[in-house]
Amino acid sequence: MTASSVKPPRVEKRPRVETWHGHEKRDDYHWLKAANWQEVMHDPAQLPQDIRAVLDGENAYFEAVMADTKALQEKLFLELKGRIKEDDSSVPAPDGPYDYYSSYVKGGQHPRYCRKPRGLEGPEQMLLDGNALAKDRDYFQFGGIDLTPDQRLLAWSFDGNGSEFYELRVREAGTEKDLADILENTAGEATWAADGKSFFYTLQDENHRPLKTYHHRLGTAQSDDRLVYEEKDTGKFTGVAKTNSEKWIVIDIHDHDTSELWLIDAAKPDEAPRLVAAREAGIEYDIEHRGEQFFIRTNEGGAEDYKLVTAPVNDPRKENWIDLVPHRPGIFIVSYIVLQDWLIRMERENALPRIVVRSLLTGEEHAIAFDEEAYSLGFGEMREFETDTLRFTYSSPTTPAQVYDYDMRSRTRILRKQQEVPSGHHPSHYVTRRLFAPAHDGETIPITLLYARDAKLDGSEPLWLYGYGSYGISMPAGFNTNILSLVDRGFIYAIAHIRGGQEKGRRWYTHGKMEHKQNSFRDFMSCAEFLVSEAYTTKGNIVAQGGSAGGMLMGAIANMAPELFRGVVAEVPFVDVLSTMLDDTLPLTPPEWPEWGNPIESKQAYENIMAYSPYDRVEAKAYPNILAVAGLTDPRVTYWEPAKWVAKLRELKTDDNLLLLKTNMGAGHGGASGRFDRLKEVAFVYAFGLKVTGRADAG
Repeated sequence: MTASSVKPPRVEKRPRVETWHGHEKRDDYHWLKAANWQEVMHDPAQLPQDIRAVLDGENAYFEAVMADTKALQEKLFLELKGRIKEDDSSVPAPDGPYDYYSSYVKGGQHPRYCRKPRGLEGPEQMLLDGNALAKDRDYFQFGGIDLTPDQRLLAWSFDGNGSEFYELRVREAGTEKDLADILENTAGEATWAADGKSFFYTLQDENHRPLKTYHHRLGTAQSDDRLVYEEKDTGKFTGVAKTNSEKWIVIDIHDHDTSELWLIDAAKPDEAPRLVAAREAGIEYDIEHRGEQFFIRTNEGGAEDYKLVTAPVNDPRKENWIDLVPHRPGIFIVSYIVLQDWLIRMERENALPRIVVRSLLTGEEHAIAFDEEAYSLGFGEMREFETDTLRFTYSSPTTPAQVYDYDMRSRTRILRKQQEVPSGHHPSHYVTRRLFAPAHDGETIPITLLYARDAKLDGSEPLWLYGYGSYGISMPAGFNTNILSLVDRGFIYAIAHIRGGQEKGRRWYTHGKMEHKQNSFRDFMSCAEFLVSEAYTTKGNIVAQGGSAGGMLMGAIANMAPELFRGVVAEVPFVDVLSTMLDDTLPLTPPEWPEWGNPIESKQAYENIMAYSPYDRVEAKAYPNILAVAGLTDPRVTYWEPAKWVAKLRELKTDDNLLLLKTNMGAGHGGASGRFDRLKEVAFVYAFGLKVTGRADAG
């Protein structure tokens, strides 16, 4: 089968008309949403045949059109794989008598979780072998893993088809023996009570909403589990965790801008949860514990970039909160860790992170920062509460990931691991830059650049521009071995840190959501135009990439400025925003209203979303080359969104550029579950970009 023998699929139109706020909304491809979508999430074989025929037809067309890149895809895959240390392992994390770590074996797709006696080389105890557990499964992904305080048992979970309904089990540590306890349809996490005889977990309903927290006693049936908390607001998520001190079980209720916490003494699991502070729209807080105090990060009291407060354990109500680290506008408190003697916080200022360490004994503070123009910092795995060692990770687009153990008393660090690139990597061969592009309204947008030191910076090179810009998620300027396959073929690689993330503080997020959402799209286009003006590339020689909400970004910029881009890669793209926000039966719709608006109740929200919703804004004009990637069992961005979008584009677009849809019929939001299978997906995305920019023969 060749590209010339396969015609682009044409999807039957079955018009559906609804009226909202006096506006008639017509959707010719609504029928691609399976009426039994809940069943399909559990069993993909239940997908109706007429819908399956459309997806199969699109996949066949994709394979035919991309057939001339098969050799390139294989070459890219081997390159990508060659940069992975196949038998890699993490730095062991001490916890009492053991060191815990994850590892891979050569040829293995999935991680293994192991432990060994503390400070010794062996013998190794296998806790979970992902390769053995994934055997004979098309899809396998670990969920949460949690050990009992005595480290005798572990609760673990897995997703067997990409739908993110997790099966939860309990295993005797160091054996391959699971107990009889099997819990279905969980959110993946389990949090043990102090005695190790019971745990708490969250159950998901048939619409994939985690609204109920249960208490499970070992040896009893799931149907006998005690309901501890039920959230009545379908617009909220619930989850359960434990403070670092392991003294308190925390039930967390939240959406994208409001939170509420309930606590249970881990030593008294049968007690009813007690409220910390009642939810208040727009107020967020999270909690940690030490001694007779709780430590709380919050935006309460107008602290836009957050502050840290303390509260007494016996009465943590809001009126008892006392500022510990006051709010400082422009310095965003990203996260924090509380240990027996230390408070560590991650801050970000002007898109650069730093770590600040405070002694809880003296109140003295010092910062850990780095000198590169752009870099990424993160906290590493730390399992012990009483320790003077902080583990953190550092990388930049040119510097492979480094894991440090930092002695907070002596202020000295030890490099515990540096990421190995088996096929070789020379940081000096590449350049990392941090630029700032002018926005349409006077703001400046951070851009992270990576390019080969010998790149021609005269506008002749193609540029690969990545963006996300939603939910306050910031894009790290870290090391990614995959990108080197683009840069080594002449691409300039750029990350646009647009509004909707929190790179420049909370304001950067709030000015890229709700009625301000179009700032995200305009920022991305401003970054593209700025890079053209600075001669990093030329107009129409840019490949744009984004996934999930970043896929919505891709759909929006393809509508708004198609002439800027040679290609657009939209992975699991949230492109049918208005229809999804009008359907309150879908898993994420009510919790998403604080991000986009509620078009059911608000005419203004309806009009705001209609103004940019990619599917609704498709029109008869020329579009760039487009590749959309989907997952059949994806509960976050359902498969029918990209399917409908591509169908409408095929109907209306006036160009001869490529329009491809690739649906993984055995995976969900994250794509293939195995690490090598995932690289094959990266390879075909890169092959598409190289093909449309005329670089398929490069390298």
